Amino acid sequence: MLAGIETLCSSMEECYELLLAYAAQGLPTDVGSQSGAQIRGCLARAAGLLAGLIERCAAEANLQDSDPFLDVIGRDARSSLAAVELVLQQPSISSQLIDNLNASIHLRALLTDLFLVGEIATARQRRPLAVLSAGAAR
Repeated sequence: MLAGIETLCSSMEECYELLLAYAAQGLPTDVGSQSGAQIRGCLARAAGLLAGLIERCAAEANLQDSDPFLDVIGRDARSSLAAVELVLQQPSISSQLIDNLNASIHLRALLTDLFLVGEIATARQRRPLAVLSAGAAR
């Protein structure tokens, strides 16, 4: 499936955690605050990650042995990107707006997709070591 998915999962999770922290602050606007500048940077970084993920899913989906779940990830990434870009277009980003973005089913679905694929990738990396260890114990 997607090579390097663990890095993408980690980066998206970091952004999501920053979004949660910003939402909890109860700020009426991002203007004039350090957290406001951070939130815009985080959203811009997330938009870049999402755009790259969409491209990678599309490229890998064209391969003969591609996994159909790539279509799901690509669709959820496109929906999440649209939501993130909508928020970035606003002249002011309140904590409530970010709280609504966090609650978006699109963003949550994508994060769940990434965690699922990330867990599978991690398990696949551990499996050969477990097989080697079992063989050595005989």
